[in-house]
Amino acid sequence: MTEAIKLLTILAEPTRLQAIRLLWDGRERCVCELMDALQKNQSCMSRHMTILKQAGLVIDRRDAQWVRYRRNPVLSKAIVVLVDAALQLEKHLKRKST
Repeated sequence: MTEAIKLLTILAEPTRLQAIRLLWDGRERCVCELMDALQKNQSCMSRHMTILKQAGLVIDRRDAQWVRYRRNPVLSKAIVVLVDAALQLEKHLKRKST
């Protein structure tokens, strides 16, 4: 499977796509902020963030008992374009359905 297909498969899951949307501005957010914004419990959010981290889309850092995530600053241009396109498509489809 190509890298693009793997990333699109990862982003096809709504919780992960919404987490990427929140982190795509480059700001760091703790997992509790993501849980609140996406209405998910800690275990669910951690599972999704692990997948995003393994894919190389986000990085994390520990801050006492908190884990903080942000967009990986060294993504290739091709990956950034792919993720931007997925976010734009989702936004377009939401507008179209309302």
